[in-house]
Amino acid sequence: MNEILAAIDFRLLNKLAFLILILSMLLDTGLSLTIQQIWQPLRNIRLILLSLVANFILVPLFAYLLLQVIPLSEPFKIGFTILAVAAGPPILPKLAQLVNGNLAYAAGLMMLMIGLTAIYMPFALSIALQDVRISPWQILKPLVTLMLIPLAIGLLIRAKNEAIAATLQPWMRQISSAGLILGLSTSLILQFDSLILMVRTGTILAIAIFILVSFGFGYLLGGPDSDTRRTLAVGTAQRNIAAALLVAGTNFDDPAVVSVIVVTSLSLFVAMRLIVKQAFAQVEPVEVS
Repeated sequence: MNEILAAIDFRLLNKLAFLILILSMLLDTGLSLTIQQIWQPLRNIRLILLSLVANFILVPLFAYLLLQVIPLSEPFKIGFTILAVAAGPPILPKLAQLVNGNLAYAAGLMMLMIGLTAIYMPFALSIALQDVRISPWQILKPLVTLMLIPLAIGLLIRAKNEAIAATLQPWMRQISSAGLILGLSTSLILQFDSLILMVRTGTILAIAIFILVSFGFGYLLGGPDSDTRRTLAVGTAQRNIAAALLVAGTNFDDPAVVSVIVVTSLSLFVAMRLIVKQAFAQVEPVEVS
C-alpha cells in the first residue's frame, strides 16, 4: 500500500482534479442557464455594488487589520494578503449549489468579479507588497481560458438544443462533485505538514477568523433575498484561489506563501460542509426558470 501511495504524483492529481472541477462545473452552469438569466441579477445595481464593496473593500481591509493583531511570519502574511485581494472564486456556482443559493447570480457575479480582480489585484498588491509586479492580463488570460470558454460552450449548447443540455447537465454535476472530492483529498495530503505548522504558529486561528468574518460580510450585504445572501456569503469567504496561486507562484519561491492560500481555501470547504451546509439543509434549492 505504501509503495502504491509513493508512486502517485499527488501534485499532478491535485491539478488535474481542480481542472476537471472548474471545467465541468462551468459547463454545468452554462447548460443550466441562459445569458438572460445570468444578466438579470446584474441589473440589481444596489446588490452588485454591495457585493463589490464586500469583496474589494471590506475583506482586504479586514485582512490588513487582522494581520496587525495576529503576528504571523512574513511568508504567511504575504500569502494572506494576496488571497484577500483576489475576489471572484471560479467555483462560485458550485458553492452556490452546495448552499442552495442563486445560481444565475453566482455565475454573473463570478464573471464580473474576475474581470475586476484582474485590474484590482496588481494595483492593490503594488501598494501592499512592494516586491510584486504583475500585469492585469497575466491574471485574466488563464481565467478567461479556463472559465469563460467552457461557460460559453454550455450556454451555446443550451441555446441550440435544450434536450442535449438536459442530458449532459447531470453528468457534469456528478463529474464536478467527484473533482471537488478528489481535489480536496489531494490538497489535504499535500498540505498536511503545512497545516500542522499553521496550527502550531496560530496561523490557522487567523484563517478561521478571516473565513467567518468574510462570510458575515457577504451574508449581511447580500440583499433581502436569502438565496443571494447565501451565495454572496460563500462567494466572499472563498477567494479566487486561481488568481492568488498565479501571483504567488510567479513572484515568490517560499512554499509557505502558497500553503496559506491553499489551506485557507481548503478550510472554507471543510467549514462549509460541517457547519454551513447543515444550517441550510432545510432550505429549498432555487429553481432557475
